Amino acid sequence: MKKLFLTIAVFGCTFFFAQKSENYIEIGYNSICCGPPSSAPVMNYISSFQGKKNSVEIFKQSGLGREGEYKLFIGIDALSKSKKAKFMKGLEAAINSQNKSRNENSDGIVNFESKTTVKKDKLKTLNNLTIYKKENLK
Repeated sequence: MKKLFLTIAVFGCTFFFAQKSENYIEIGYNSICCGPPSSAPVMNYISSFQGKKNSVEIFKQSGLGREGEYKLFIGIDALSKSKKAKFMKGLEAAINSQNKSRNENSDGIVNFESKTTVKKDKLKTLNNLTIYKKENLK
């Protein structure tokens, strides 16, 4: 029993201590009536921006509403100042494009404020937070 507890504690701690970023941007996926919008446009942009390098960490907080609302937290500390500005500009463009092409009566909206960041300590207190896996980027 002690070994099981110790194993769970070690793996649980590595989830948070393995994080490289201290600052994360938050993207909220909200529903109007028929579920939240897809994260595919944002993930496609991130995937194309990264290329073959894994320079950003992505976490997903699910279970935020009855219709499957969720948030993505993207670590940005690994990016240089110029890459960070380019990344934010492209991310805003991808989100604005997605919001403009939605059906306003049924499709949900994507919320993003580029000036707002979430600290690592705040992430530790969130429920239902998981690592957004690479398979989801494809």
